[in-house]
This record gives sequence, C-alpha cells and structure tokens, in this order.
Amino acid sequence: MPRMDPGEARRRFLAARVARLATVDAAGRPYLVPTVFAAFGDDGIVTAVDRKPKTTTRLKRLRNIEATGSVSLLADDYDEDWNRLWWARADGDARIVPPDAEDERTVVRYGTALARLLRKYPQYREIPPDGPVIAITVRHWTGWYATEPPAAGPGGQDPGDRGPGP
Repeated sequence: MPRMDPGEARRRFLAARVARLATVDAAGRPYLVPTVFAAFGDDGIVTAVDRKPKTTTRLKRLRNIEATGSVSLLADDYDEDWNRLWWARADGDARIVPPDAEDERTVVRYGTALARLLRKYPQYREIPPDGPVIAITVRHWTGWYATEPPAAGPGGQDPGDRGPGP
C-alpha cells in the first residue's frame, strides 16, 4: 500500500472534479463540506461560495477560516476493485477573499480565482459564484493508492494552469 509522492498527490488532486474541505473552529472541532475547486498557481487552490441554496449566509467554513485559517482538502477515487483505490490530500492555510474588496490587488485576485473556476466548471458560466473566494496555500501534499495504481485522475482532466498563486 504505497504512499504517493507529493507531485503525484498534487496531480491526482487537481484532476479531481470534487473534494471535501475540512476546517476547524477555535475549539478544535472539525467541520467538513464537499466543494469544487481550481488550481491557483503552483501551490494554490481556490473555491468559492456559490449561489446554490445555503441554510445561512454566515457559513461555518468561513467562520472557521476566520478563526484558525487551517484547512485540509481531500479528493479520492472509489472503485469496486479495491486495488484501484486512491486518495490525495492538500493541507494548508486559507484566507477569505471578499467579492466587494476595494484594493486593486484583491480585486484582481478575486477575478482570477473566479476565472479559474469558470474554466473548470461550465455550470458556473451560467450562474457564476458571487460570494467570497477561499484562497488556500498548500503547505503539504500527501496521498495513498492501493497495490495497483490507477491510470490518470478522474476523467483525465487537466489540472488547470499555473498562473500566479493565491
């Protein structure tokens, strides 16, 4: 049961279409939500609060990021043939990029993040996200695969370009 090297973990993670975003509150309690994401620079990942229905506008993931900034994202591929299982994880630091920022650098960063998400997810082209962007700087890539490494990541998707990081 081999561990993936960081480069392979990054490649598989970025090729995935969905991941789980884990945050932790100030008391150390974890919180987990599914998310879509895009690459942002060499070691950056972005996700956004989109227009899908939410129970509140004061989302726990945002409160947790404000409190601690620590996040972990997990992508995986399940197969009935357990020799083909794998997972890849990105651990890092997150910050919230508001949609209504006034300084030019943040406005550009927000726009670039949205452009990456729109490129990866056609659904966003009709209804683009209008909430905050979560910009993650990945500090550590790790992963695991079973005895028979699978071929390319899910759908063989391109992990995205490597423009300027978050």
